[in-house]
Amino acid sequence: MAINFKFPDVGEGIHEGKLVKWLVKEGDAIKEDAVFAEVETDKAVVEIPSPKTGFILKTYFKEGDVINVGQTLVTIGEKGEPIPVEEVKATPQKPAAIQSTSPNQSAASSAQSATQMGAQSAAQVAPAGNIIATPFVRMKAKELNVDLSQVKGSGPAGRIMPEDVEKFSKEGKGAGGGAGSGSAASGKITASSVPIQLAQYAVPPLQTDFSQFGAIEKVKISGIRKRTSEVMSRSKRTAAHVTHFDEADITDLAQLRENLKKAGEQKGVKVTFLPFIVKAVVSALKEHPAFNSSFDEANDEIILKKYYNIGIAVDTPDGLVVPSIHAADKKDIFQLSAEIMRIATDAKERKMRLDDLKGGSFTITNIGSIGGEYFTPIIYYPEVAILGIGKIRDKPVAKNGKVIIRKMLALSLSFDHRIIDGAQAARFVNDIISLLETPSSLQ
Repeated sequence: MAINFKFPDVGEGIHEGKLVKWLVKEGDAIKEDAVFAEVETDKAVVEIPSPKTGFILKTYFKEGDVINVGQTLVTIGEKGEPIPVEEVKATPQKPAAIQSTSPNQSAASSAQSATQMGAQSAAQVAPAGNIIATPFVRMKAKELNVDLSQVKGSGPAGRIMPEDVEKFSKEGKGAGGGAGSGSAASGKITASSVPIQLAQYAVPPLQTDFSQFGAIEKVKISGIRKRTSEVMSRSKRTAAHVTHFDEADITDLAQLRENLKKAGEQKGVKVTFLPFIVKAVVSALKEHPAFNSSFDEANDEIILKKYYNIGIAVDTPDGLVVPSIHAADKKDIFQLSAEIMRIATDAKERKMRLDDLKGGSFTITNIGSIGGEYFTPIIYYPEVAILGIGKIRDKPVAKNGKVIIRKMLALSLSFDHRIIDGAQAARFVNDIISLLETPSSLQ
């Protein structure tokens, strides 16, 4: 049976990509899992595999086109099969236009407009099932206090895109008296609440002309850097960040690593300290499941993940990328070493696999190879904690009544204080330290 294969969700928050290259043409045979296209997202160039064996009956885009998540890329089936007809949901009707609040309007007139908007919202809210939007767009709408039933989507079949939500919010249209927009008891928007609400989310253009002070250069951010900015900003707005600092004595671990380096070379992998840290983190996550979770605010639920996909922050020329090592709990030191090498290389070359960009449950970020000991890493939303690895230094340490030189590793754990307490964080880090200081348990 022929299927219309749609551009999939290639990672948290990614909603579009540019078709870089077709590896097939209409009429070609293709096997299941064979790559048929390369698509560039704001994180990497990803390869799109075929979901089934068959023939490419039809392609829907040309190289260079921008594709939104959910749009049909190809139809795959047997020769002579008809193209499946797609059912398109109705686009929600946009309510009557509302004038945005200008900077010169008074707070009272702003409140009046918002109140009128609330009345229109009550009369014209579309059924939730007719709103075509990705989870990322719905989350953005929640952050900006925007009622999606009032937003006209610019995507295919009326799909609401992130820029539609941002535009709607910046025009000052708000959510029509939804949660957080006014009095909890009455649902009304007060004159004083509207300017604060709009100022909280609208980003005004920078007014200062810096060229009057000297030479400047303007660099437009896009791609990975823009995506990183969005993710980090959302994380800081959402999570209650706290950072816990400690250090581990890895003198014995350093010796074990030296002993395994030659065996690693024979397997074609470079054994660093990072696979041992991944092993320790996975063991600690099993003992402290709250750190391997996400917080569903809408339903007041903590989602405990029973899988261990460890994200590794990779510094690339284009910015920070966080691919994940899937099923890290099932890999040994050499397998972890090989996987770390692969995802780091792929990230720097912007040649990632689809699965590498999805499904992370906990992240490790390492600045130790560059320099610096302690820092405050930002949680990689929607995760709830991130472990920062600092530089390894030889330090004098008191042990058994004597001062000796030991190799000490700086650890910085940032966590979401809404669901993790300080005592929990200390115990979690203590377990990681204990494992690193008894490295035989990590083999």
